[in-house]
Amino acid sequence: MMGEYGYAEEGKLGKPYNLKLMKRLARFARPYSKMVVAGLMLSLLVALFDLCVPYLTKIAIDRYILVSWYEIDGKMMSGEAYGDLKQRYGPLMDKSTVPSVYYISNLNLKKIDPADIHVLKDHGLLGSKRFYRIGPDREITRWFQGDHTGIYKMADGGSMVPYEQLERLPKKELLQIRAGDINGVTLVAGVFFVLLLLSLGFSYVEFYIMELTGQRIMQDMRMKLFDRMQAQTLRFFDRYPVGTLVTRVTNDIGNLNELFKSVLITVFKDLFMIVGILGVLLYLNWRLALLCFILLPVIFVLTFIFSFMAREAFRELRSTVSRINAFLQERISGMRVIQLFVRENSQMRLFEGLNRENYQAGMKQIRVFALFMPLMELLSSVAIAFLIWHGGGQVLQEEMTLGVLVAFIGYIQMFFKPIRDISEKYNIMQMAMASMERIFEFMDKKEILPMSPSPRNPSRVRGHLVFDRVSFGYDPDKRILHDVSFEVKPGETVAIVGATGSGKTTVVSLVERFYDPDQGNITLDGIDLREWPNENLRNAVSLCMQDVFIFAGTVSENISLGRKNLTPEGVRRAAETANALGFIEKLENGFLQELGEQGATLSGGQRQLLSFARALASDPRLLILDEATSSVDPETERLIQTAISKMAHKRTTLVVAHRLSTVRDADRILVVHNGRIREQGTHEELMAMEGLYYKLSRRWE
Repeated sequence: MMGEYGYAEEGKLGKPYNLKLMKRLARFARPYSKMVVAGLMLSLLVALFDLCVPYLTKIAIDRYILVSWYEIDGKMMSGEAYGDLKQRYGPLMDKSTVPSVYYISNLNLKKIDPADIHVLKDHGLLGSKRFYRIGPDREITRWFQGDHTGIYKMADGGSMVPYEQLERLPKKELLQIRAGDINGVTLVAGVFFVLLLLSLGFSYVEFYIMELTGQRIMQDMRMKLFDRMQAQTLRFFDRYPVGTLVTRVTNDIGNLNELFKSVLITVFKDLFMIVGILGVLLYLNWRLALLCFILLPVIFVLTFIFSFMAREAFRELRSTVSRINAFLQERISGMRVIQLFVRENSQMRLFEGLNRENYQAGMKQIRVFALFMPLMELLSSVAIAFLIWHGGGQVLQEEMTLGVLVAFIGYIQMFFKPIRDISEKYNIMQMAMASMERIFEFMDKKEILPMSPSPRNPSRVRGHLVFDRVSFGYDPDKRILHDVSFEVKPGETVAIVGATGSGKTTVVSLVERFYDPDQGNITLDGIDLREWPNENLRNAVSLCMQDVFIFAGTVSENISLGRKNLTPEGVRRAAETANALGFIEKLENGFLQELGEQGATLSGGQRQLLSFARALASDPRLLILDEATSSVDPETERLIQTAISKMAHKRTTLVVAHRLSTVRDADRILVVHNGRIREQGTHEELMAMEGLYYKLSRRWE
């Protein structure tokens, strides 16, 4: 979709996730599928490590830091009223040496239904006193000599010690008793540290792999897109502005790179994190988890609203940025005209308006994010506050361990981060999908000149050109050339003259096979141009145009244009033939002189001589000069005319000119009017006819 100034705006896809486009993109990623899978697996491992962190905290608290046991009166549970409870939860209890006295750990206590816990507490079956268990392999007499009050022996030889007695022991003895717990906490801390190192290492490798994969895929796509652009006919470039084509190869491809490195892996990891967190919460305490899930509909509704608002704000911002870029490109290129007519103030006012629109679009996007992010933080705080209130009450009632509550809080805090990430990445996904749509739309363009399946090459190129009843129009409904026929024999110099718009340059474009004729045939040395191999045709026919394009690079590079078969001697010979050697040798670095953009350091005549040398570098058999001397000074025109005269006998020359003085010495002159050849002959013959050529000559004089 084309916006103002010819720049592409963000597309609006009917479906946000176009499976057809994703499948086409997958074809580019197929050679790197192993790398993508490796990146996804590493991302999965990193997510698993992150999920383990709160659970490790829970293990450290419940199993080692706050490990405790509670007494259960088994005598009362033996009756019919509580027999069912004993049958269901008996495997969770450890028997002491005292008849009908059992103990249950805090870890096993959370496995009992909260309703049953209330029954046990209300009837005095479950004690509230906390005990610490010492294993059967340790002798407690060295710590509790003579004072065994409240200490119970277990059936397996271990001992249950009330916590109040532990607290009365000296710190040294307490550390000896709880050495196993200290070792357990140390082990958990060690595992935690190892997981952090592994997460760091895997995150680095995963980021590197996906960045490398994305860059390689983008490199392939850029090459494919540029190759497809180069293969298009000039009709294609007549319709699309340069800025649009550059945007496709740069910005749009860059957006796809963001899709690979910032979206696919991140979204995959975030979705896994969300599912993993929900699963762990349900495992830890499904009742509390379901209560927390009440916020999920609110979160999803807010996320959907934010995604819609952010997408619209982002599109508006991108549109204003595109207009600013187009405005700056046009004004900077035309700065000479602006300063010439003293229009700086008016241009400042125009730019001020565009800049204000960009500012307002940026502030709109900021307001959307400024609203959504605090809302998500508020919901996160509400969830945590609810956990502290409700979960804390359950901890006090011994219905849930403190470690589970701490883990719950940690997982809830983690839960909101992937939701925020997915919401933010949704805009990148939309932008990338719009770019993908535009890229593949360009790749589907097939305005390509057909190549002959069996190309033909003449044994010797002589430069014999024949137009046979050729008709052509850039628009099929508007013909430029009508039934044109003429012949240019080898070694002959033929000029084409006529008023502006008569079709002279169109003839040149057809000879160079920038276009194919709608009707008729064009042959070179008896072979239709459509049957010539494209590279051989370009070597046999060379064009020197009025509008000279100079690339950034050295003088030598601008003449050779990267042709590998052209040696430095060949470049120098072409410059000498074109009479350009004189000014080149006067440059500071000669052929190695660096030229700026569009050859800004050269005069117009020097640029034209350089273009002439470029055309002669491949030693073409047919040389076309399209208004090559119309905008040069008399000295440069004399140099070009001298060069043409010197090589006229070596090659066929086709000259298109407005200045009739430059074609008087041509072997034959063709007069084109309204797309038809009206007159042809030498200068003297045409003047004697007193027809169109005569009128053009008099008008010129």
